[in-house]
Amino acid sequence: MVHSLQALGSDGIRVTMESALTARDRVGVQDFVLLENFTSEAAFIENLRRRFRENLIYTYIGPVLVSVNPYRDLQIYSRQHMERYRGVSFYEVPPHLFAVADTVYRALRTERRDQAVMISGESGAGKTEATKRLLQFYAETCPAPERGGAVRDRLLQSNPVLEAFGNAKTLRNDNSSRFGKYMDVQFDFKGAPVGGHILSYLLEKSRVVHQNHGERNFHVFYQLLEGGEEETLRRLGLERNPQSYLYLVKGQCAKVSSINDKSDWKVVRKALAVIDFTEEEVEDLLSIVASVLHLGNIHFAADEESNAQVTTENQLKYLTRLLGVDGSMLREALTHRKIIAKGEELLSPLNLEQAAYARDALAKAVYSRTFTWLVGKINKSLASKDAESPSWRSTTVLGLLDIYGFEVFQHNSFEQFCINYCNEKLQQLFIELTLKSEQEEYEAEGIAWEPVQYFNNKIICDLVEEKFKGIISILDEECLRPGGANDLTFLEKLEDTVKHHPHFLTHKLADQRTRKSLDRGEFRLLHYAGEVTYSVTGFLDKNNDLLFRNLKEVMCSSENPIMNQCFERSELSDKKRPDTVATQFKMSLLQLVEILRSKEPAYIRCIKPNDAKQPGRFDEVLIRHQVKYLGLMENLRVRRAGFAYRRKYETFLQRYKSLCPETWPIWAGRPQDGVAVLVRHLGYKPEEYKMGRTKIFIRFPKTLFATEDALEVRRQSLATKIQATWRGFHWRQKFLRVKRSGLGAPGYTGERGWQATGVGSQRSAVCGLHSHLHPVVVAWDAGPEEGSQAEVGGTDNPEVGSRALARGCRAGAMWGSLAIFLTHAPVGCTRLIRGFILRHAPRCPENAFFLDHVRTSFLLNLRRQLPRNVLDTSWPTPPPALCEASELLRELCMKNMVWKYCRSIRPEWKQQLQQKAVASEIFKGKKDNYPQSVPRLFINTRLGADEISPKVLQALGSEPIQYAVPVVKYDRKGYKPRSRQLLLTPNAVVIVEDAKVKQRIDYANLTGISVSSLSDSLFVLHVQREDNKQKGDVVLQSDHVIETLTKTALSADRVNNININQGSITFAGGPGRDGVIDFTPGSELLITKAKNGHLAVVSGAWQTTPASSLTASGLS
Repeated sequence: MVHSLQALGSDGIRVTMESALTARDRVGVQDFVLLENFTSEAAFIENLRRRFRENLIYTYIGPVLVSVNPYRDLQIYSRQHMERYRGVSFYEVPPHLFAVADTVYRALRTERRDQAVMISGESGAGKTEATKRLLQFYAETCPAPERGGAVRDRLLQSNPVLEAFGNAKTLRNDNSSRFGKYMDVQFDFKGAPVGGHILSYLLEKSRVVHQNHGERNFHVFYQLLEGGEEETLRRLGLERNPQSYLYLVKGQCAKVSSINDKSDWKVVRKALAVIDFTEEEVEDLLSIVASVLHLGNIHFAADEESNAQVTTENQLKYLTRLLGVDGSMLREALTHRKIIAKGEELLSPLNLEQAAYARDALAKAVYSRTFTWLVGKINKSLASKDAESPSWRSTTVLGLLDIYGFEVFQHNSFEQFCINYCNEKLQQLFIELTLKSEQEEYEAEGIAWEPVQYFNNKIICDLVEEKFKGIISILDEECLRPGGANDLTFLEKLEDTVKHHPHFLTHKLADQRTRKSLDRGEFRLLHYAGEVTYSVTGFLDKNNDLLFRNLKEVMCSSENPIMNQCFERSELSDKKRPDTVATQFKMSLLQLVEILRSKEPAYIRCIKPNDAKQPGRFDEVLIRHQVKYLGLMENLRVRRAGFAYRRKYETFLQRYKSLCPETWPIWAGRPQDGVAVLVRHLGYKPEEYKMGRTKIFIRFPKTLFATEDALEVRRQSLATKIQATWRGFHWRQKFLRVKRSGLGAPGYTGERGWQATGVGSQRSAVCGLHSHLHPVVVAWDAGPEEGSQAEVGGTDNPEVGSRALARGCRAGAMWGSLAIFLTHAPVGCTRLIRGFILRHAPRCPENAFFLDHVRTSFLLNLRRQLPRNVLDTSWPTPPPALCEASELLRELCMKNMVWKYCRSIRPEWKQQLQQKAVASEIFKGKKDNYPQSVPRLFINTRLGADEISPKVLQALGSEPIQYAVPVVKYDRKGYKPRSRQLLLTPNAVVIVEDAKVKQRIDYANLTGISVSSLSDSLFVLHVQREDNKQKGDVVLQSDHVIETLTKTALSADRVNNININQGSITFAGGPGRDGVIDFTPGSELLITKAKNGHLAVVSGAWQTTPASSLTASGLS
C-alpha cells in the first residue's frame, strides 16, 4: 500500500511534514495546530475525515498522536518502516506510532530521564494493538542485552497470556481489555531492555459469572475448550462444547468468526513456556480455570425449610480434586454462612438466592486472585537478573499505560463509575503536564508565556475522591454501616451531602423537566466529557465484594499451590476489615498518577471510527463523542494558545533558504541570522512570529501555508532548471558516445559527417536514427500529460514532477537530437526528421513516413498491452492521428471480453449477480448496513425442508417455496416480538408460526415495503386493505434484511416500491389506527415501546444475531 505514511518517496527523498501542506485540501493537515479554525470542532472532525479517507490514520496535536483504527492491515508496521523512523526528528517524517516510539526512546537515552507513553481511548479504538506495536518496535530496534534476547521475548510473550486471561469479546470490540495495564520496561545504559514490571487495575471480575447478550467470558475459557488436548480436558473433566457451561452461555456468543480460539491457545501455551512457567504450574493454572467452569455448573435445590442444598455431586467432585479442598467443607461453605457472635461461631443456612450469590462470589474471587497471581508471576519472569550489579543504578524506565477510556452505556453501574473517575484523574494530569511542558518550552526560548483559560476538572475529581464528603467516602460509609444499609440509602446520603454540587444531580434534586430522564435509583455526574447517568443498583455489593468467611477458610486449606498463594491464612486472623474496591482503586490510581508525574509523558489518543468494525466507514456522531471525551479540543486550544508552529533555526533555514537570494544556495553565517534575513525577505510581520534562543515561533498557520506555497512554486522553477541542465548534459554525452562509436561506419567519415553510399547505407543510417530518436518521438508525441513522474527536490506532487519532466524532455531531448541529426544525417533520413517536425500538419508526402511509423509503433505496443479482463481499464495513449481508431478498438476489445465473460457465467452465478445488482440499485448509499452484505452471497433459502412444518407445506399445496427465512414479527398492539417464518412463493408472502399460516399477503395486495436508512434490520410490508376485517401492515425483523428484501422485491415485482426512510416509518396498525416506528442511531441495538406509544428503534452496530432470539431485540 502506498500513501504518504511512507517516510521515503520512491526516489529515496525524505518527505517532511511540511511538504504535505501542499496537498492539505485533499488530505488535511498532519498537525491539528495548523488548522486555521482551530476552535471549530467541525473543522477538527473534517480534517480527521480527509486523512481517514486517504488511509492516513495518524495525526498530531503538537507532540500528541491521534490514531484512528482503520479496521484493516495497512502494511505500515514492517521492519522497513521501523528503520525509516529510527533516529529521525519528530517532524521530519509523517505522523506515525513509530515516530512517537523513537522520540521517546531517544529522549530516554540522551536525557537519561524516565519516559511514559499514555495510550487511551474507548474499547475497540486500538489501544491494545498500539501497545503491541510499541513493544514490537523496541524489541526489533533496540540493541540486544549482553545476556541475549530473553527479556525481549518475555516482554512480547506476556501480551498473549494477559490477553487470554484479561481480554474478552464485547459488543464494541472482539478483543477488549477488561482491565487497565501499566507496564514499565527497564533499559540499561546501552539502551537495551533488561527488565520489566506490570501493574494491573480493576479487572472486570463480574464478567466471570455474567455477560451481556452478544458478549463472551474471558478468552482463556474458550481457548482451553477449543484447543486443549483430549487428555488435558479429560483430566480437567471438561467437554469441548462451551454450551455445557452456565458461565459461558449467558452471552449466547460462544463462537466468533474473527477469533480462532484453537490457534490462540497454541500461542498462549508457547508464551507460558517463554515466561518461565513449569509444566506443573501450567497444570495447576488450568485446574483453576476448569474449576471456575465447574463452579458455574453447581446447582441448588430447596429443602422443606427453603434452605439450599447442592444437587450436582459430579461437579462437586471435580472441584474437590481440581482445587485440592475437602468436599464436605466446600459443600457446607456453599450452603451455609459462618457468623461469629460474642466469640461463638454459628452456621446460618442460605436460601437459593444467597447460595447462588456465594457460588458466584467464590468464582469471581478465585479468578480475580489468580489473575493477580499471574501478573506477579510474569513480573518475576521480567525482573532484571542484574539488580545487584553496579550498572543497575544507571537504568532508565519507559512506561506504557494501556487503560480503559471514558465509558457511557445505556445502563452505567459501579464499573463505569470507577473507569470514568480514572479518566477524570488522567485528564487532569494530561492538561496539567501539557500546560507545564508548553510553559517550560516558552521559558527556555525566552518568549513571554500567555496564561491559558481551560476547564479545570479538579472540581469533579474532588466530588468523587474528597475525604468524608466525596462519593467514594460516602459509599464506604454505607458499606460499613450496620443495619439496613442498601443502594437507595446510599443515594439518599449522597443527596444530603453533595446536593449543592454543580456537577451532581438526582431525580429528587432535578427540576420538573429533567426528572423525566432520571429514575429514582439513579444519579448523574457532569464529567469533563459530558453527562453520565449511573444506576446505584449493585453499588454496595460490588464495592464490598465480600466472600463469606467459611468459603475463605476452605480456599486457605487448598492444596493447589497457586490457590495456596492466592488465599493466605493470615486473612483469617486479620481482624481489620479489608479496604473496599473503590478505595483500593482510588489508592492505586493515586499511586499511578504519581508514577506518571515522575516521568516525561507522551500521549497516544485512539479513536474508533464506527461501531460496526468496518473499514472505510467514518461515523461522525461517534467520532465527535470521542473527540469530546478524549479532551482533544481542549488540548488543541492549550497548544494553540500561543504559536501554532515552532522549528529549530537549522531545520527552518535548510527547508526555506531557496526563497531568499541572500540565503540560497549556501548561508555561511549563524542559522539564527540566516532565518532573520529569510523572514525579512518573505515579509513576515512582527506579530506573526517570534525569534527564540534556538527556534523560530510562527503564530498563524496561514503564514506557514503562504511560505510553503511559495516554496512549491520555487521548487517547480528549480526543478525545471535542474532537469533542463541535466537533459542537455545527458544528450550531449550520448551524442559524443555515438560520434565516438562510428554509428553507420560505412557512411560516416569523421569530420565530413555522413555520406550516402547506396541504399544499404541509407537503411543503416535510418535504423540508427530510429533507435536514437524513437524515445524522444514517443515522449513528444504523447503530449505533456504523459510525461514521467518524479519527485525532485522533495516535492510529493506527481503533477508538478510530470510537468517539469515533460518540459525537460522537450527542451533537452528535442534540441539535442535535432542538433545531432541535422548535422550528420544523410539526405534519405531527412524524411523522418521532417515528418517529426510536421507531425501535427495534415497528412502529406513530407510527414507520411513518420506518421506511418508512429501508427505502426502504437499498434504493435497495443498488441502487447491489451487489457486482461473486464475490470482492467488500462489502455495505451494513442497518437493524435489514431484517437478515433483507438476508441473503436477499445470498444471492440471490451465487447469481446464481456462476451467471453458472459459465456463463462454459470446459471446459478448469473442469478446471484442479478440479485446483487438489484440490491445495489435499491440500497447502495441509502442504507448503512448494505456494505456489510456486499461480500456475502445470497442464499437460496435460510430454512431447510425439515424446518418447515408439513402442515404448512400441505396448506400451500402445489405452490413451491422459492425462499424461506426466520424473522421476528412485532405485534400491532404493544409491539411484542414473536418468532415467525417468512416464506416466498410465486404468488404471495406467507407468514408462518410453527405449524400455522398466520397471514398470507398476495403480491397484488403488497403495495410497498418500507425500511430505515440506518443499520437496523426492521422492515414493514404495506398491505392493501379492502375492509376493516383484514389485517394491517406487518412489522418484521430479519437478520438478513438486504437479502430478504431483495428476494421479496424480485418475487413480487416491487423493486421500485421499496421506500428507504429517514427518521420514522408510519404503517397501518389496524382499523383507523396508524403506528409509527422512530429510528435513531446509537452504539447498541435497542427496540422498545416509547412513552408516546411509538416503536422506538435505536440502531446499533450491524451484526448477525439469531432471529429466533427474542432477547436480541432488547424489548422489555
